[in-house]
Amino acid sequence: MNTYLTYKSRQYTIILFVILITTSSFYVHAQDKFPDKCLGQWTGKMYMYNQGLLRDSVDVILTIKAIDATTWVWKTEYLSKKLPMVKDYKLRFVENNVFITDEGDGIELLNYQFENKLYSTFETHGIYLTANYELINDKLKFEVTSGKKKNDTNSVVNYSTDNIQSIIFSKIK
Repeated sequence: MNTYLTYKSRQYTIILFVILITTSSFYVHAQDKFPDKCLGQWTGKMYMYNQGLLRDSVDVILTIKAIDATTWVWKTEYLSKKLPMVKDYKLRFVENNVFITDEGDGIELLNYQFENKLYSTFETHGIYLTANYELINDKLKFEVTSGKKKNDTNSVVNYSTDNIQSIIFSKIK
């Protein structure tokens, strides 16, 4: 009898495991890819803060176009009179909720999608940055924070937040 219960218990465990894997796999594949929700041309004003104070602002145009099922144009035009700039990147789907921003010069940034948000966290030249896109109804919010390593306390590394760049985009096309 004990052997029979152990056998039945294993069967139920295996069935439960298969159901969980199938369900979680379905959820990952059923989740819409973030860039597909954002296709089109967007416009907004970037506000740039340093040490908590607004320092500057610039008009910005963001264009998102599908190249194929796994790659999108991710072009940002900064319409500054002093320092106009175009960042013509590609966003590539890797797997599940992972994307890569390809800057085209060998620099690739990892991005992670959770529902209607795309998150990226990285460090370059001693500066720690976060970049996030969030689709909120018919608006697209983009925010970048940057700072430096402050100190280590026990097992925690602290970073400052010195600069914030923030845009609320509205769709124009």
